[in-house]
Amino acid sequence: MSITISKDEIKRYLKLTIISEITLLREKTRLFEKKYGCTFLDFEKNIKTAEKERFEIWDDYIEWKAYTEKVSELKKKLKAVEHAKKIKVI
Repeated sequence: MSITISKDEIKRYLKLTIISEITLLREKTRLFEKKYGCTFLDFEKNIKTAEKERFEIWDDYIEWKAYTEKVSELKKKLKAVEHAKKIKVI
């Protein structure tokens, strides 16, 4: 049996997969924005300049930062897929 898939179909599939991951991560970051009433950058500034260290807030910071960095990474990957000239299937 033979299956034929175009380059555009592969790119569309990859893009949808990445976009769905970004959407899930953005929802998680929105929960933190709602919880703390600020953006990640504002939260990061506040936590780094706070006089008293609170571990539960640092735990949220670490998690929020990981989500934010992963979204940035996925956006770069999405651009790479959009501009891919060659696709190799192995």
